[in-house]
Order: sequence, then structure tokens, then C-alpha cells
Amino acid sequence: MSLKLRPLADRVVVEPTEKEETFAGGELVLPETAKEKPQQGKVLAVGPGLRDEDGDYLSMEVKVDDVVLFAKYAGTEIKVDGKKVLILKESDILAIVEA
Repeated sequence: MSLKLRPLADRVVVEPTEKEETFAGGELVLPETAKEKPQQGKVLAVGPGLRDEDGDYLSMEVKVDDVVLFAKYAGTEIKVDGKKVLILKESDILAIVEA
């Protein structure tokens, strides 16, 4: 996915990872409103960070390709090239998933 977004300040662009919705005994289709919001995703882009009092950038803790956990209702959801992505503040990210 060629991302045409450049997040500003301490913002991060994340592609949410959808969970598989499988049920025993056959297929059941749930409407979007009944599904749980994803709370895990892959970082696609990272802003430069916040500035300190001297105007220097404070480094971000996350980087592109990190898999992260984020707050359930955090961020702003948008569509880019037909895919849903979230723009979050770095403070909305709860943890980095390590392999």
C-alpha cells in the first residue's frame, strides 16, 4: 500500500487488523455495527514527534511496521485507496506487540 499521508507532530497512521469472525456450525454474517472495533494494527506512517521548549523534536517510540495495541475508540478513521486507516496520537497507543 503506497500511503499518501504524512502525519504531523505526534500522530501515527495505523492500519487496523480485523479479527476473523468465525462461528461453529456454519457461517454467520454480522453487520458492521455488531462487530467489535479492532484494537490492534500495523503502523504505516509516523510523524516527526512533538517539539520541546527549544524547538527540537522529541523522538517517537513507535516506528513504521510496528504492530501496536491502541485504545478502543481512539483516533480518527478515514479511507485511503479503499482501505480503512486510523490516525492516532502516539499517547493513544497502549503497547507495541513484540514477536
